[in-house]
Amino acid sequence: MSAGDGGRLALWDWRRRVSALYGEVRAEPDPARAWRHWRETRDALFRTHPQTPLELASRGSFKGLAYGDYDPRLRFAVELVPIDEMSADRFDGGGDGALLLTAFARTEGLAASLGRELTLYWIEGYAGSIFLPFRDATSGVSSYAGGRYLLDTAKGADLGRDSSGRALLDFNFAYNPSCAYSARWLCPLSPRENTLGAAVAVGERVVETPLPP
Repeated sequence: MSAGDGGRLALWDWRRRVSALYGEVRAEPDPARAWRHWRETRDALFRTHPQTPLELASRGSFKGLAYGDYDPRLRFAVELVPIDEMSADRFDGGGDGALLLTAFARTEGLAASLGRELTLYWIEGYAGSIFLPFRDATSGVSSYAGGRYLLDTAKGADLGRDSSGRALLDFNFAYNPSCAYSARWLCPLSPRENTLGAAVAVGERVVETPLPP
């Protein structure tokens, strides 16, 4: 979402800051300390940046995003298994045009704790990007009904890999899409196949007035 050249420059700056934040998170050896830094920086961006997803009327009363307490048991290092028969879903991105999301890999290492594995999507387009949304038993109750995001590499949201090359998925860093805060935004929501039966009571929680998916 942008308005003219000024909006595009602000969006560029927002994405640069978010990308830099995730770089700092990956460089911090203590995941809980990295999470606290992530929270503080996101609060500052939401409060002060011109590209904040918050509506103008709610910015003055904004006191910070709500999260569950950090739980190290919900940080996983997983293998990614390619999908042989890839399928694609089309999403209407409004002014950004149609987005094509291709399921290309599945996790291996979540089912024992969360009841099932998750599918990763490739957002087609120039350069492409990796996208991992999910819903769980808290969606629509204590977290956003449309689901939350773990990875969105087009925006810099990427926790990296461990020393063995496994992908790091830390659900404490799960966050709401921008459309959770304002109808000005259109966001790809989590598909049904990425719904976890377990309650993931960490990560970003519900906004004050949740919007329907």
